[in-house]
Amino acid sequence: MNVNWAAVVDGTWPAARYQQLGPFQLREGQGGGSRVSAASCTGPVEPSDIDAAEAAMQAMGQKRIFCLRPGDEALDEMLADRGYEILDPVNIYACPVEKLTDQPIPPVTVFSLWEPLEIMREIWAQGGIGPARLAIMDRARGPKTGLLMRHRDQPAGTAYVGIHGGIAMLHALEIVPAHRRQGLGQWAMRAAAFWALDNGAHTLSVICTKANTGANALYSSIGMECVGEYHYRQLV
Repeated sequence: MNVNWAAVVDGTWPAARYQQLGPFQLREGQGGGSRVSAASCTGPVEPSDIDAAEAAMQAMGQKRIFCLRPGDEALDEMLADRGYEILDPVNIYACPVEKLTDQPIPPVTVFSLWEPLEIMREIWAQGGIGPARLAIMDRARGPKTGLLMRHRDQPAGTAYVGIHGGIAMLHALEIVPAHRRQGLGQWAMRAAAFWALDNGAHTLSVICTKANTGANALYSSIGMECVGEYHYRQLV
């Protein structure tokens, strides 16, 4: 699958501002986490380019953090030599939406709606997804939705899905602890696939850290394939 996954991430989970500085694309995240704050390279890098990027990130009030994708090995080595530590290696999973629309969603298990309800915001907040990340969802320009999961007549989880270039990407999946291990993650992905199909997407995708064994097992178990990876390096 020949996809510019960086563009899909930026399209569905956008930074507040982008700035091209030499061979780097800088992101202003406004507290929204690594994905919307890390600089990424778009061409060959010299040490002075890294110096300039570091200064610009610090001027934004952000940590010095870079996103490294396949092909960025030279930059990865340069950053390692400067003392940057690896942070949050992630996997990208994807599959055709039809792969997850073969089973109907059980009644009143998942609801698709936008704007998010207050209970969805509360569930996200309990999982550490606060106003800065909700602002990311608000910024996304393409088709998007929120998912509200229910279990035993109670709100049990939530997620956000956006579409860019015909690819839907699910973010911020959060299941209430008391309702975990009940299959809600699978139903969330299947509901996302149905919504994606209805809104013109051909592929469903999701990102998770390599350390999240439960999420990796979930996405593999429902037939999604690992189609990419990246990691960050941060100077602490």
